[in-house]
Amino acid sequence: MENVNFLAVVVAALVPMVFGFLWYNPKLFGNAWMEAAGMTEEKVQGGNMAVIFGVSLLLSFLLAMSLMPMVNHQMHLGSLILGDDSAETAEWLKNAMATYGDNYRTFGHGAFHGVFAGLMFVLPVLGTNALFERKGFKYILVNVGYWTVTLAAMGAIICGWQ
Repeated sequence: MENVNFLAVVVAALVPMVFGFLWYNPKLFGNAWMEAAGMTEEKVQGGNMAVIFGVSLLLSFLLAMSLMPMVNHQMHLGSLILGDDSAETAEWLKNAMATYGDNYRTFGHGAFHGVFAGLMFVLPVLGTNALFERKGFKYILVNVGYWTVTLAAMGAIICGWQ
């Protein structure tokens, strides 16, 4: 769709890596996360970092792509006319995009939806996993906090960068 900036999606996909480097740094929440997750320096150093970062980047790109329709409401206009190839409908869509195409296309609006996703999607999923894994409140707080801040930044970039 012409209203989508794919460079913004690519940049947003880099946000989890950058924010993760900062968030899980021992000077911020890294030590709290290691303690809450039961991690040791040996476990952290023991993985194949190329695979971990490569797969993480791929997953971050998938996440950015899935955020796009959540923060950019105009993407849904096309679904209103599925199967209708008439010139009238095409003209209606063109006029709707000309009139409403940039409504709510701000960094703040995207950040709001990112925070919403963090609290309404990430918290229930990670919270449930943490409960069954017998992880504590600190574990949930550190990880959900990271994803909420990260999704806010990703949503802001995808929605506001035009």
